[in-house]
Amino acid sequence: MDYGPRPKLFPLLLKCGLLQRLCSDTDDGDEEPVPVALHDIPGGEEAFELCAKFCYGISISISAANLVPALLAARFLRMTEAVAKGNLVAKLEAFFDTCVLQGWKDSIAALQAVWRISGWSESRVVQPCIDSIVEKILSPPAKVTWSYTYTRPGYTRRPHQSVPKDWWTEDVSELDIEVFRSIISTVRASRLLPPPLIGEALHVYACKHLADPLRAAGEANGVLPAEETVVARQRRVLESIVTMIPGEPGSVTGRFLLRLLRVASYVGASSSTRAQLIRQAGSQLDEARAEDLLIPMPSDAQAYDVGAAEAVLEHFLAQFQRPAAPDERRRMSAAMDKVARTFDEYLRTIALDREFPVGKFVDLVECLPDIARSDHDGLYYAIDIYLKEHPELSKADKKRLCRLIDCRKLSPDVRAQAISNDRMPLRTIVQLLFVEQERTMGAAGASHGAAVATDRASVDAVSRLAARAKEDEPSSSAADHKLDVHRPRRDHAPVPDGAAAAAMTRSLSATTKAPPAARKERTPEERGSRMRNKQ
Repeated sequence: MDYGPRPKLFPLLLKCGLLQRLCSDTDDGDEEPVPVALHDIPGGEEAFELCAKFCYGISISISAANLVPALLAARFLRMTEAVAKGNLVAKLEAFFDTCVLQGWKDSIAALQAVWRISGWSESRVVQPCIDSIVEKILSPPAKVTWSYTYTRPGYTRRPHQSVPKDWWTEDVSELDIEVFRSIISTVRASRLLPPPLIGEALHVYACKHLADPLRAAGEANGVLPAEETVVARQRRVLESIVTMIPGEPGSVTGRFLLRLLRVASYVGASSSTRAQLIRQAGSQLDEARAEDLLIPMPSDAQAYDVGAAEAVLEHFLAQFQRPAAPDERRRMSAAMDKVARTFDEYLRTIALDREFPVGKFVDLVECLPDIARSDHDGLYYAIDIYLKEHPELSKADKKRLCRLIDCRKLSPDVRAQAISNDRMPLRTIVQLLFVEQERTMGAAGASHGAAVATDRASVDAVSRLAARAKEDEPSSSAADHKLDVHRPRRDHAPVPDGAAAAAMTRSLSATTKAPPAARKERTPEERGSRMRNKQ
């Protein structure tokens, strides 16, 4: 800014020490005025205008929003008490101490303003604001009387309602990550707030500043913005949040950790950040849902990083290698059952990918040990979806997939559905019929009529299978027959498909006995004649 001639600067000269020095330096006795240049005034022209109005006696309006720019500009111009009594710096500092620092949202607004202008360089404003904010965060909820932002879904503020413990989390999420980290570090050092409350603050901040890649890709039709500045800023925020996660178990949820892992995959976070998230998410995998395991690839948000999901599952399973007390074992057993169901549901989504290779899908299924799945209903549905989406699979690959299903672990309804499923290999259907026969014959208290009806239905089904086997026999390759001799997991020893159907027919026919003939009723004359013969 250039100012001249000098007579117009007299009101400014009276209260601005910087202008007095500049004018004295340029005053060489010449009558021609020399322009005075002011550059890089903090707060820009608006802040300088406030200072100039004050010098000319024009009333100005100061609030938490414009206090910091005006204060920084006044300090830059040296409008101190040493230059003139009742100068602007002293008045603004008094307003800052008595008004801004006493309010909650005013402190937040002032901190945002000073950070945008000067960052940490203006510690005389930054640190008092941080101290004021931390002091209010550590206040008991019953003593919170100031206004705050709280927009949780389903929350409705009512008169005389108690203040929620996390009342402060949304307002501090407006701050820069460096200021936010300073506040969280100070709060944690006090040990006055529980770790889950710190975790909730991290969750709120992440939801505000880190878009979920899956949701963002859906809204952008699968295309995510790749601007380096945006990605770099999100990477900085993510890595800072990960370093602030409390080490205590349960501080954050497993679903939140997996969300951070999705963001880490998208923004290309450091290997140490990804490793920490995988380890922590694995220890809390039982809290997750199937969609939480859908981690997008950095290059294509529509493709999923199954390697990351496998790594999370491996860390979950590693917990079972350590000795545990009986109560802990029961808890872990329940967690294992939940994870198995979640993972099988995840497999159903992966199975929809037409380009996902069958070998990789088999490896993914086998990530869970046999003991983990209490039933195979979810696995059956996942494999059935894969068969439906990959009709070009060879007979050998279909058998390879279906051998993963333990027919004895299918519920009756799912087993009945599988028997009538044309996508199932013939051998799998035969094994299902064997299991169905065992269940029927072993059912205690089953009526003879029901058993006969079930067996006859099974005979009909096997007869149809035998016909299907004869039709398929000529087209069966030598490699397919060779593969048939492999033993299915936990099922009957395999036999050729046609022989299996025939043997099944004979077995079921032998068990289907006709009911005994009705006994003929004797006439009274016949009964009397028999009595005389005995005498």
